[in-house]
This record gives sequence, C-alpha cells and structure tokens, in this order.
Amino acid sequence: MALRVQLVLAVVVLVPALGVAAGGAALGVNYGQVADNLPPPQAAALLLRALNATRVKLYDADARVLSAFAGSGADFTVGLPDRLVPRLATDPSAAAAWVRDKILPHIPATSVTAVTVGNEVLTGNDSTMLRSLLPAMQSLHAALAACNLTSRVAVTTAHSLAVLSSSFPPSSAAFRRELLPYMTPLLAFLAKTNSPFLINAYPYFAYKADPDRVDLNYVLFEANAGVGDPATGLHYDNMLHAQVDAVRAAICKANYGKPVEIRVSETGWPSQGDGDEAGATPENAARYNGNLMRLVAQGKGTPAAPGEALQVYVFALFNEDMKPGPSSERHYGLFKPDGTPAYEVGVKAPTMGGSWKGRGNGTSGGGGGLVVAEGPGGADGAGPGTGLYTVSAAAHKVKRWRCWEESLFAAVVLVMASGLCWS
Repeated sequence: MALRVQLVLAVVVLVPALGVAAGGAALGVNYGQVADNLPPPQAAALLLRALNATRVKLYDADARVLSAFAGSGADFTVGLPDRLVPRLATDPSAAAAWVRDKILPHIPATSVTAVTVGNEVLTGNDSTMLRSLLPAMQSLHAALAACNLTSRVAVTTAHSLAVLSSSFPPSSAAFRRELLPYMTPLLAFLAKTNSPFLINAYPYFAYKADPDRVDLNYVLFEANAGVGDPATGLHYDNMLHAQVDAVRAAICKANYGKPVEIRVSETGWPSQGDGDEAGATPENAARYNGNLMRLVAQGKGTPAAPGEALQVYVFALFNEDMKPGPSSERHYGLFKPDGTPAYEVGVKAPTMGGSWKGRGNGTSGGGGGLVVAEGPGGADGAGPGTGLYTVSAAAHKVKRWRCWEESLFAAVVLVMASGLCWS
C-alpha cells in the first residue's frame, strides 16, 4: 500500500501542470524493465510525460507498454533481442512474423519510429552474431518494406564505445580494424535507409576507471578548463561531446558514403555503487543528468557539428533491481519503482514547441513537449532542486493530450484502488 500511495502522490504533483508550448529539442529516456517491482506502464507514461520525454526506448517490444501509450504521440524505439538475430539473418519469414506480431498491432495508435536489432553486438565475442547482424537488419527492413513502413520505422543497432580503437583526441578516433568488415557495410546500410547510428556513451565509466586523472567537472558538464583537439582546433568542455565526435571521426574514416546521423542511445550516471565505484552518488547523478537535460533542451550540437541538435536517450527511467553486475547497474534510474525521484534534479529548460506528435522515422527536426521551468533551486536553475521538475502550462494546450493524461491518471488510480500491487 505504501508504494501505491507514494506513486499516486508523485503523479498528482505532476499531472495538473502539464502543457505544451513552442520551441526546442526533445528528450529520450530508456525504459528498462529488468526488475520485479516496477509500476504499471500507465504510471510510467505519466512520469515520462512529466519529464518531457517525447522519445522512449525499449529493449523489447512489450505489448503492455506500447498499448499503454496508444494515442500519446510518444515516439518509440523498440528492440529485437539478441537471441533472435541469427534466426532473422537466415529466415525472412521470421522477420515478417516479428513485424506482424510486434509492430503491426500497435501502429498507428502508438508511434514506433525505430527498431534496434540486438544490443552492442559488434563488441561481443560471438562470431555467429557478428556475421548475422547486418543480414538480420536487412531482413527486418525488407519485412517492414513489405508493409510499407520503411518511411516510418528505421532499422538500426546500438554500439558501445568499445567499437573504437581510440577515442581521444576525437579527430584521431577510428573503428577497430577487426570490426571494419562488419562496420563498413553496416554504415552503408544505415546511409541507404536513412537510419541513425546509435552509440551507448558513458563518461561515468571513464571517471570510474581513473578518478585521479579524469576531471569530475569535465564529465559532469560543469565549469572546467576543457580539452582541445590539436588537429582540428576544436575545444571540448564535456566528455560526452568528445565521445560523440570521436564516433563521427571514425565514421568519416570508414569512407563508406553518405553522412549518417549519430544519436546517443544510452547515457547516464548511477546514484549508488559499490565501495570501489568512484563517483556513484546521488549528487553526481543529479548533476550529470540535470546538466545533460539542460543541454538537450537547448538543442546544442557537438563542437564538430554545432548545428545538429544531438538526440539523447537517458538511461534509465527506473532503478532495476534484477540487473546483474555491480551495485551501480541497479541504480541508474531517475525514479525509484514507487514513482518517487531517485535524487534531486533542478532543471530550467527553454520552452519546447509544437504539439507532442510522432515524427515519422524521427529523422526530421522539430520538438514538442512541456515547458520545464526552474524549481526552488533558484532562477539560474543551478541550485538545489526539488527532486521533480517544475512543469508549467504553456499558452497553447493540446486538448487530446489533456484527455489522454486524465485517462492515464484515472487508470493509475483504478489500479491502486483495485488492490493490485507491483511491489
């Protein structure tokens, strides 16, 4: 009962102030579910809406989640699990069946804009998976084409930074030589299909590995002297931008053809860790994610591509108690499973524009979402926060969104009142 009451209170605080206004870039959030105590998708939808997260990334194609977001206009990236990659590579009918079972029942009510085929496959040690990745992507693209969905749903895959042989200075970066036979044709596929290159980038890992030499302010987007790239003359005041531009340089060196958009499919900071996990604190998590969200809301690009707003997916919506590995792996969430914030984040962001509607395959610009104003942390948004965004109504409210939010809230309250419990 305590968990249900806490979530209702969090939702009550957030729902009444929702609104839509003009301007800005959109935030993405990873919605992982490796846990046994998460709230229902309807509650997650309210929290994501309050965060101004107009893009959501799943690691599967959970029908419960996709159905819960029907009519919302949120743009979803769904995942095809690693275990299915070899099968899709050799059996086109398996790709057709997956599209028929996982995608078609939910569109157009739910906006599915991309499918990730596997996760960090090229840095695994399974040679069958490496050989199967691109054929599986091609098979899935063909299945989508048969349903006239390729203009709406992109096919891609996410990579870790370990695909690079080096990453600093950014201009010197290149893909690992042994991966080029797989990476080069994969890049050609992405360029041909107008699909993004996804990178999972965690400055936290660099700090954790060498806290004595890595400047904490540099990885947390705080004021610092920054670093320069002597080959380009570009100056970097945060590590995430340097990592993204390293990937950009590696793509250029692969010499495959047309440019490809780079998106950060995962980044975040844990609020708790084991004794040997330097920097894993609520304060650092709040600084990293709060500053990151401000950066995204401002629509800033990287030094090498300042005019291209960087699309970012924060990891993750909830703490996930069943994730294996060190303690930090279970503490990346912006929220605890009961719906209360995992730590305080005081954010002041500019007005965000347009109604919150899907955008095809997500390759076009534009925004949508909420006005996120300063909380009690101060006019500059840099002081101590409230733990929740202060979300204010904009001049132009979208009626269908208000109705959807009220319906969601009613659904959450009904779940609470029915005695169902997710703890």
